[in-house]
Amino acid sequence: MYGERVTSVDGPVGQPQSPTSASDDPAWPAGQVPPYPVAEPDRLTRFVTRLYERSPRWVVPLAAVGCVAAAIGYTLISDPTRSAPDAAPTCLLKLTTGLDCPGCGGTRAAWYLLHADLPAAARHHFLFVFALPFLAYLFVAWAGRQAFGWRLPELRISPKVIAGFLGAWLAFSVVRNLPWAPFTSLYV
Repeated sequence: MYGERVTSVDGPVGQPQSPTSASDDPAWPAGQVPPYPVAEPDRLTRFVTRLYERSPRWVVPLAAVGCVAAAIGYTLISDPTRSAPDAAPTCLLKLTTGLDCPGCGGTRAAWYLLHADLPAAARHHFLFVFALPFLAYLFVAWAGRQAFGWRLPELRISPKVIAGFLGAWLAFSVVRNLPWAPFTSLYV
């Protein structure tokens, strides 16, 4: 039972199946038996793995750049700042509760950033505007390393800084929904 390779397809009828031991599997150290049967990857997983191994190293960053370009194009074409006064909100949380979610205003902030209006972008989603340069640098460093082998200085962000940012994001999402005077300016 243990150490046998489990397959989704039986072998030829009439021929005995020879179980493979865990020591034949390169994923396990010699002589160590896995606690469960090792399953072979399915057809889709094998296909994706084969495709990934055969593709040049610049394909994944190029696909990511294509996705970012498509998102920017959609934002520029759709103009999220102009909607009918009686139009239903596109955010599911705002539609069901009437509250601004932590991401509400991000698309409008991106639209204003694409039109070089930093104050309006910060008014719609300050934390998105704050985080965007860091995210852009992380993306350029990753894509440059993947596609061209560049070694840009690493942006080391400690777990405490990430927790602080997420806490600030949570506090921002609560404060922007408060109905009192200084906080109503954060409504989007």
